[in-house]
Amino acid sequence: MITREQIPKVLDHPVHDSEGNKVGNAKHVFVDDATGQPDWVSVQTGLLGTGESFVPIQNATMVDDHLEVPYPKDKIKDAPDVDVDASGHLSRQEEERLYQHYSLDWDAAWRDANRPDKGWAADGSDTDGTGAAAGAAGAAGAAGAAGAASAAGARGKQDGGGAAGAAGAGGTAGATGTGRHARAGDTTAAGMTAKEAGAAKAAGRGAGESDMAMTRSEEHMHVGTERHEVGHARLRKYVVTEEESQSVPLRHTEVRLEREPITEANREAALSGAEISEAEHDVTLYEERPVVETRAEPVERVRLNVEEHVEETTVTGQVRKERIEADIPDEKGRERPA
Repeated sequence: MITREQIPKVLDHPVHDSEGNKVGNAKHVFVDDATGQPDWVSVQTGLLGTGESFVPIQNATMVDDHLEVPYPKDKIKDAPDVDVDASGHLSRQEEERLYQHYSLDWDAAWRDANRPDKGWAADGSDTDGTGAAAGAAGAAGAAGAAGAASAAGARGKQDGGGAAGAAGAGGTAGATGTGRHARAGDTTAAGMTAKEAGAAKAAGRGAGESDMAMTRSEEHMHVGTERHEVGHARLRKYVVTEEESQSVPLRHTEVRLEREPITEANREAALSGAEISEAEHDVTLYEERPVVETRAEPVERVRLNVEEHVEETTVTGQVRKERIEADIPDEKGRERPA
């Protein structure tokens, strides 16, 4: 479970699904107005971080430098698109859609969050000094806080969408018809961010007082990478038949008829037989013929070597920046921009 103290470690850090795959980067953490505990994290998804999906954070854990959530990547990316109002809250309808998508029990969660022993001011105190719940402002001793809390509780009853009643001095005001979750760092019911409320408390100012200063914020791009499959390389062995020619010498025997006249040298051999007779001589002839035999012999080894190359690419995105201008009157009382 993620605690409020871990929110800075979650923001702008990678979010991994139940199988260890990176889904995107955590953009915002939404806390429960009643309990003050983190309940949702919005995750920037897509190649350029253009998409944003909401994921329950109750059963998530921080592992090293990333957040692990118990949901698959497809489930997270298919989460319904929800809108956050100007005060950084989810509406009740939007929140119910998210509960249905993740098969969570909305009614049970709502009842549990609004039990008397739950909530920011169940004991009359704010445990970490960072702010109050949306639509509630109970702080005993602060000027006008009791009355504001009572009025907020009365509105919660009239709206019918909240869960707790009006609060007296030092009590907790009821939630209105809006959703229970506010974005960590967004404005509270007193019109200050949780960070500013903590600073005001440290400076000894009440929630309704101001130091006449504005906080200017800017969005900054945080570019990450996702690993995608782009193809497969395979080694495949198959057999082909090719014609091959070789020259080989072949020998054979031939018969050539020779006639020679009777001479003193061969006369004796010529007269050794009968004067007139029949005879026959047989000569065997031979020839060589080619014989083809094939043998399989290894000729080479072939393998696939995978090399990783790094290329620089430029990513372009849009960021919003706040600008502060002052209208200061001149000596004649006319306003002039500064």
